[in-house]
Amino acid sequence: MIDRERVAELNQPLLADHQRDLEHTAGGLERSAAVQAEGVIRTLAAFSVAAPSWALGTGGTRFGRFPIGGEPRTTEEKIDDVRALHALTGANRSISLHVPWDDPADPEALREYATTGGVAFDAMNSNTFQDNPSTTHDGKVSFKFGSLANIDPGVREAAIEHNVYVIELGVRLGSRALTVWLPDGTNHPGQADLRGQFERVAEGLARIHDRLPDGWKMFTEHKPYEPAFYSTVNQDWGSSLLLAQAAGPKASCLVDLGHHLPNANIEQVVSRLAMVGRLGGFHFNDSKYGDDDLTTGSIQPYQLFLIFCELVASGNGRVPDLAYMVDQSHNLKDPLEDLIQSTEAILLAYAQALVVDRGTLAAAQDDNDPALAQEVLQAAFRTDVRPLVAEARRRNGGALAPLSAYRSLAYREARIAERGRHTVATGL
Repeated sequence: MIDRERVAELNQPLLADHQRDLEHTAGGLERSAAVQAEGVIRTLAAFSVAAPSWALGTGGTRFGRFPIGGEPRTTEEKIDDVRALHALTGANRSISLHVPWDDPADPEALREYATTGGVAFDAMNSNTFQDNPSTTHDGKVSFKFGSLANIDPGVREAAIEHNVYVIELGVRLGSRALTVWLPDGTNHPGQADLRGQFERVAEGLARIHDRLPDGWKMFTEHKPYEPAFYSTVNQDWGSSLLLAQAAGPKASCLVDLGHHLPNANIEQVVSRLAMVGRLGGFHFNDSKYGDDDLTTGSIQPYQLFLIFCELVASGNGRVPDLAYMVDQSHNLKDPLEDLIQSTEAILLAYAQALVVDRGTLAAAQDDNDPALAQEVLQAAFRTDVRPLVAEARRRNGGALAPLSAYRSLAYREARIAERGRHTVATGL
């Protein structure tokens, strides 16, 4: 594991330059936007974004996969990797499990193992997009033609029971939320009745919602396509909202940044869902064409900033208490390096949103002054907030330069020596 004292040693030669950069940024903020850097740093230090268990191994496509070596072979080893990630970033305090990819035989022991390492369990994720032993019942039930939308009541019942099982497992682990992403849809026109599918899904989600314990939440996650290429039951934020409303008061919508058609105005989607009190959480990533593929903020950092502007606005000065998680496919990079970069991008966007001169922005909006509004937003976006993020990370015991520290500590090489060069993470 990564030792905090060793991280502090790596920080030591960087401290003098960091302090100068921090003072420069703080002074500029106080002059230009009347923002106190200390408040921004404290707000950033309190933020955490979960790491998904499936992102700790190398990703792949339908055409191939190239494992990096040292991938986690068990859920415990996935927790170990999140501990290492958090030791460097100071902002990844939880892990999100996916069942049956993560299905511990002794949940209480796994919970104790995670708690001892300072890792909590974020939202649980069910899986009805592939047949698995917990749902197929020796081949008598199959999700080939959908799960909750399936015309076969036996298949729908199996999907509901799988989600209930995931909830019960989550209770034993200390989780308090369930994310339901459905693959249900059609590949061919006329294959199924579109309205009938939607109504069956709404009914199934309502039954799952009624099995949620007190204090639990359920998130409906939309996606325009894949694996269904003609129609998807929950294809956009409007459908997701309708399903959440049909499910019940504990249900809200999860926004995956890659689950939108090209040129979608995601920040407006965030605004609408927050307005009606049904914004539940985020899966952070970036994409060029269609799905959640790439490092967060690597393609459209300005869009990420605008999304955080909406979050800070809806949270009255800080992001609201939602479920935040990174969800990416790490096909070429070391997964932990990719997660380090994504966490950094998320915190940078958050910091930029915190330094927006909101008084001037509101006045520009009231005066119908789009030029001034643009100046205000871009001034914040172009502010070098990296010293603020680094200071928040340092105060949480993390590294001033986390990617460099990760490589200096040779964590991947140690895991290859321990786990082997040809290991493949479960669920991938």
